[in-house]
Amino acid sequence: MSHAILDLVQQVMSSPWLYVALFALALLDGFFPIVPAETAVITAAVFAASGETNLALVIVVAALGAFAGDHISYFIGKKSGRRLRDKKAFVWARNALTERGGLVLVVARYIPGGRTATTLTMGAVRYPLRSFTFFDAIAAGSWAVYSGLIGFFGGMAFENDPIKGLLLGLGIALSITGLVELVRWIRKRRATQASSDRLPADTSV
Repeated sequence: MSHAILDLVQQVMSSPWLYVALFALALLDGFFPIVPAETAVITAAVFAASGETNLALVIVVAALGAFAGDHISYFIGKKSGRRLRDKKAFVWARNALTERGGLVLVVARYIPGGRTATTLTMGAVRYPLRSFTFFDAIAAGSWAVYSGLIGFFGGMAFENDPIKGLLLGLGIALSITGLVELVRWIRKRRATQASSDRLPADTSV
């Protein structure tokens, strides 16, 4: 069964349509976050280690798709700003944008659901398009390189068993994402605690 699945995956990876599919998945992931774009990029990069795919092309196509998808999300936010203002994710992204500026877009690229909330928010608050494009180029490019290299080195480690390479690549990606979320949660908890410590004590009798 596993050999049949592997053969099917290898056939897909050797198809020139793979790059079209990667572009489409990365684009859709910009405003439809349940699309498994990162998994697809890591998978394609795993097979680059054995020559089935071209790593550089995988990275470039993924980055262009992510860049285009983020801009679509930005313009959706620009058109739907009023309806987004009360959403919890919107409030988080707006506060983060106020605190960190355009750099939040780069950070949010690695937070599940955060990238979409941030791009929508930046459109809704009319963040300057030129600045958005600049930071998004960094975000999309770094994300594509990160996903591609994780998959490629996973494939190199298990060149004769790409399934294990894929599992290693996905495990590393999930671990890094979990670490980012943990650090973010700790920082938020400390900020909340510091804020409560600064509140004046109740002196009433």
